[in-house]
Amino acid sequence: MRALLQRVSEASVTVDGDVIGRSGPGLLVLICAMQGDTEAQADKLAAKVAKCRIFEDDAGKMNRSVLDIGGSALVVSQFTLAADTRSGNRPGFSSAAAPEEGERLYEYFAAQLTAQGVPVETGRFGADMKVALVNDGPITIWMDI
Repeated sequence: MRALLQRVSEASVTVDGDVIGRSGPGLLVLICAMQGDTEAQADKLAAKVAKCRIFEDDAGKMNRSVLDIGGSALVVSQFTLAADTRSGNRPGFSSAAAPEEGERLYEYFAAQLTAQGVPVETGRFGADMKVALVNDGPITIWMDI
């Protein structure tokens, strides 16, 4: 699985003019299931995201996790994280999981992040979403599991 974490002051996702999920302060997690990904990988990724120390401590060092700060997460599916741009000008997405499996693992990941103790809201898989965020730092972390 692949995730792009952004430390945010706030984030929201809108579908058809309605805000369906929001977070902040905490994380915006863009997530993509890749072909061959398993629930075990989603479990490992959820644990890493929950414990990733990208929030400042009292000394100003990135030494605290979203759990440590009592933050929340907005989890949004984004199959374009699977983009292959090695040739041509049009990205290929064949390494992304099939839509049914991608949706299943996306929902499973969100549930596992919740089970780690992080309050989670989500986007809507496959929808045309508008994502707004205030990236705090900016801090953006790429994770592959």
